[in-house]
Amino acid sequence: MSRNHQWFSQLPIKNINSYQPVSGGDINEAYQITADGKRYFIKVQPNHPADYFRHEINGLKALGQAVNTPTPLHNGVINGDAYLVLNWLDESTGSQADLGRAVARLHQQTNDQFGFIDNHQTKALVKDNSWNNSWTDFYVNQRLLPEVKVAADRGRWNRWREDHFQQMVKQFQQYYHGRDIKARLLHGDLWAGNFMFAGDHEPYLIDPDAVYGDWEFDLAMTTVFGGFDEDFYHAYNAAYPFTPGINDRLPWYRFYYLCMHLVLFGESYGPAVDRILSQY
Repeated sequence: MSRNHQWFSQLPIKNINSYQPVSGGDINEAYQITADGKRYFIKVQPNHPADYFRHEINGLKALGQAVNTPTPLHNGVINGDAYLVLNWLDESTGSQADLGRAVARLHQQTNDQFGFIDNHQTKALVKDNSWNNSWTDFYVNQRLLPEVKVAADRGRWNRWREDHFQQMVKQFQQYYHGRDIKARLLHGDLWAGNFMFAGDHEPYLIDPDAVYGDWEFDLAMTTVFGGFDEDFYHAYNAAYPFTPGINDRLPWYRFYYLCMHLVLFGESYGPAVDRILSQY
């Protein structure tokens, strides 16, 4: 929908000179605002309360302790539409090695439990981030099973998938049984569209779905759609060495992201999901 001056004039930003739509993902409307010579990025989610953006704000604040992120400036609701105002970032180019070091630094932020301070409402389901002492219990019961249930409800599941999925869960649980996994701060949706270089060629992480979990869960997402090169992994590994056998473990985490795409976008993601399940 198109927004008019009357809508923007209700923002807690004085002297707005201009506003224009910009690309900002498929979930929210996004605009650039100029006011008193300063630029702002604003996301709008129609027909939602202000706390629609609470999880993103909390995630940006948590990640911002360790890495560069946009800064949440204002959040509220106008005419029934939720908005979030962030500082504007001028995109530049940068080094994948710097990005790798930044993500490794993020993963050094630890917590004594898995989960996050709030749940996350997505298009498909509410992600349950209730605190949990067990990573295997959290991943199976608060991530995998709810997602697979939605896939089944939408007719995107079958007996073959269910059989192999159960095998995958069993191997996952057996592997981590008795292993000490530290809860580390994760971006939660670390694909190439959620990092950028800005300002003085610095890496920034944007649009987090923050959660404390196994750091390999974040790294798995970097391998699903590409956009991270050898410099990224080399620099990460130099800062925070990978645990041997990581490539054998990434598939059960890749599954989560690909199954979510199967839920959201349909059977075009079926073959990728099945390739993972066929390993189990």
